[in-house]
Order: sequence, then structure tokens, then C-alpha cells
Amino acid sequence: MFTLLIVVFVLGYVTIVLEHPLKLDKTVPALIMGALLWAFASLGHLDLVGPDHELSHMEEVLLHHIGKIAEILFFLIGAMTIVELIDLHRGFAVITNKIETTSKRKILWLLAVLSFFLSATLDNLASTIVLVSLLRRLIPDKTERLWFVCVAVVGANAGGAWSPIGDVTTTMLWIGKKVSTAGLIENLVLPSIVCLVVPVAVLSSMKVFKGNITASSDAKSTKREKEDGLLSSRVMLFAGVGGLIFVPIFKSITHLPPYVGMMLALGTVWLISEYIHPEEDFTEERKHLYSAHTALSRIELSSILFFLGILVAVAALESVAVTGHDGHPVGLLRYLAEGLDELVPNQNIVIIIIGFLSAIIDNVPLVAATMGMYSEPMDSELWHFIAFSAGTGGSMLIIGSAAGVAAMGMERIDFIWYFKNISWLAFLGFISGCLVFIAIAPFLHG
Repeated sequence: MFTLLIVVFVLGYVTIVLEHPLKLDKTVPALIMGALLWAFASLGHLDLVGPDHELSHMEEVLLHHIGKIAEILFFLIGAMTIVELIDLHRGFAVITNKIETTSKRKILWLLAVLSFFLSATLDNLASTIVLVSLLRRLIPDKTERLWFVCVAVVGANAGGAWSPIGDVTTTMLWIGKKVSTAGLIENLVLPSIVCLVVPVAVLSSMKVFKGNITASSDAKSTKREKEDGLLSSRVMLFAGVGGLIFVPIFKSITHLPPYVGMMLALGTVWLISEYIHPEEDFTEERKHLYSAHTALSRIELSSILFFLGILVAVAALESVAVTGHDGHPVGLLRYLAEGLDELVPNQNIVIIIIGFLSAIIDNVPLVAATMGMYSEPMDSELWHFIAFSAGTGGSMLIIGSAAGVAAMGMERIDFIWYFKNISWLAFLGFISGCLVFIAIAPFLHG
């Protein structure tokens, strides 16, 4: 039965990786895989390891994991809705309208800084979508624009790694009480900066980023169109971003799970959105265009269901009991971790390999698997390095992160073009960030 579980997981995983050639939404195999793994575990009457690391009943173990997964999903739904509300009220135009320079090099560095901090506040997917929309207005030539879009992807992944709300994987580690907000910032902000600065510094010396861009003919008219709703746009931008930043603060004050703070933030932003609008001649008939109902209809529900399927599947592998190396029952993933530690004694090398794998495989199941494999305490060096490696390693391929996939879809970025022109730069940034993390870890962790 163990063999059957692994075969189902591998087949489901391969199907997810081959999503584009198969023309099948990755949510489908994720949901089927998650359900089948638990079904086979139940039909095979397999022993399961519960939250207390002792053998437990199926219902108890499944309910425990579903509760943990629900915390992550509710959090993501709230964050996605707030971002959509800001976008509906043209809040991001407040930022984009401030950019007036035409120097390619200046725009490059400005984009790097903006993507780094924007993704830490929102998340890497949302910030990439916002920045691609911005670049379309600033740079009409697609050949030139692709380079800037790829920088936005690298910057978004680097910025999302040091924030608890900047990437799905850091959110998972944060909600799972593996890392704290202060711990993430303290340990990862410097490696993340290096991960971005190294490739951007190399790019700024290249010929493609010399000279000025030709401004879009409709850039100024677009800017004038936005000014009518500038006040309400500012209110929604500050309310939305402030609400997201408030969530970690709320958690540190109340010690309640993060999704409770997200509920409060979403409710507050929703309340504000009911009474403001970005149009001068606003009518009751158009009110629904800026409502939370419209925002909810725009969030990627398929992504939420994909996370559900993947996390349920990984929970099954985490829970199925096998005899550990010490003779005691442990979860299958914990058993694999023990074997991996024996095979590769240097844990840093293992985590760097995870970074490379995250460029090929979705980083959500990778991080979910490591959470089941290791039992180090909160804010240990291991968890911070996993957060950095899985979050930034995805930049090495365009399909390696949610930000990259979004940019690929919006701008039709060719996989081979990205591999030839950007992958080596992303690799330089990733390795540089890893080396910085390893160098400063002894000072931070003793």
C-alpha cells in the first residue's frame, strides 16, 4: 500500500508539472491526488501519526490537518480580496503615476526597489501583475519591456522571501509557527537584498539598459484619467496596504492565528470600499463594479483549490506511519528526512538543492513536505533558509514561481528566451544570497 501511495503522488506530481503540455489545469490532479491518498490510506487500514507524534485515529489526524490547511486558505482568500479591492479602486495608479523618468537604468533600479518592497507588502504574484501593468504603460516596445518584466519577477520573489505575507510558502511557515515576523526580517532581509542587487547590478551595465525608452503615446492621457479618482484611490491604497501590514502586528499583540487578523483587515477594507469610489460621476448602477463582490469574483479560486489538493496530499504522506531509524513509528516524510540527512550530512546543501527544485516544481508542496520532514523549533536556522531557498530559487526558471507564471502568461515570455538571458543572472543572485545567509547565520543563531 505504501508503494501505491507513492505511485499516486508521483503520477499526480508529474501531471501538475506537465500542466501546459497536457493542457490540463493543475488543480485537477492536485484535488484527485489529495483525495486518493487519504482514500488508499483508509482502505489499507494504515497506521497514522497524529499531531502528538503518536499513533492516532484517521478522523483525528485528518481533522487536524484540514484545520491547519484551512488557516492558510482563509488567510490567502482575505489577502487576495484586499489586493483586488485596491486594484478595483485604482489604488496602484497612485504609485505608477509618480514614475516620470525615461532613463532605462533609472527605471531598472526603481523597478527593483518597487518590486522588492511591494511584494513584501502584498505578495509576489499580486505585485508582479501590478508591475507588468505599469510597464505596459511605461514601455510600449515589447522587446525592451520583457527585460524589465523579468526583473520584476526576480525582485518580487526576492522581496516575498523576507515577509510573512510576501509569498505563499513564507505564509505557510509563519502560520505553521515555524518562523516569526521578526525572525524572517532579521535573518532574510540582507540575503534577499543581495539576491536582487547582484543580477540588477549586472544588468545595469549591459547594453540593453543603456539610453532612454520611448514613452507611450497614451501615458499622459492615462495619467490624467486617473487623477479624478486620486483621493479615493489613495484611501484604498493606504487602507489595503495598512490592513495587510496590520495582520502580523495583530498576531503579535493578541497571539491569535493570522487568519483572525486577516478577517479584521478584510472587514475594515470592505467597509471603506462601500462608501468611496474612483469616479467623478458615480451612479448607483455602477456601484457593483467597485464592490467586494466583484473583487471576490476576480480572485483565483482555482489556485486556492490547488493549494487545498496539494496540502491535503502532502498531509497524507506526512501522516502515514513507518518504522523510523530508531525503531519508533514516524511519518513517511520524517523518515525520508532522516534518510536524506544520512545521505547528505550537510543540511545547507540539502536546502540549496530544494531551491533548485523549486525552479522546476511548485514550491508550495516542497515547503509543505519539509514542514513534515523536520521538527526544529520556531525561528531555527533551518526554517529561515528553507523560506529563502524555496522563495528565491524559483526565479531561475520562468515557470518556477507564481510570479513567473503570471508574467509568462501576461507577456507571452518564451521559456527558452528566459533561460538564455535571465536564468544565469537569477542563479547568481540565488547563490549569492545563500552564501550571505550562511555567512551571517552563526552571528544570528550563535
